[in-house]
Amino acid sequence: MKQWYESLFENYGQKYDNEVFTQGTLGECDFIEKEAGFNKKIKILDIGCGTGRHAIELTRRGYNVTGVDLSESQLSRARQKAREQKLDIKFLLHDARLLPFNKEFDLAIMLCEGGFPQMETDEMNYQILQSAAKALKDDGKLIFTTLNGLFPLFHSVKEFLAKESKEG
Repeated sequence: MKQWYESLFENYGQKYDNEVFTQGTLGECDFIEKEAGFNKKIKILDIGCGTGRHAIELTRRGYNVTGVDLSESQLSRARQKAREQKLDIKFLLHDARLLPFNKEFDLAIMLCEGGFPQMETDEMNYQILQSAAKALKDDGKLIFTTLNGLFPLFHSVKEFLAKESKEG
């Protein structure tokens, strides 16, 4: 049985880029660049990259970015967008809890709930943070955002999925 976060993104690749929360990409990348000291020599890992909006924009700006996601639908859309813009970006299918990297990246980003905190338990979310930390070099930096803890009290994921499938 698929987890809710797998179902949510399974057929969402085309619509994702039109969501309101995806419209801040340029400003978010400006912030990332500032935090990275505008150093184009660094390697960036985009965890839960979705359709690649940050990976693509950062690559356009001259950074070396690898994107990982659990959704093949999202990755397929990311690869398509990168090809259309003639950008060479590695987009890989990985579970954020079990990343295969060891001290390879200078910066990891996990924005707009790119994995964290979508797991069922705190322990599973902690595994994501451990996996991200393992992927970073000793002096690496992690930038991530998280959901408002009150969001689930006021919004139902099942209602959202039902609405999406009707609009589909």
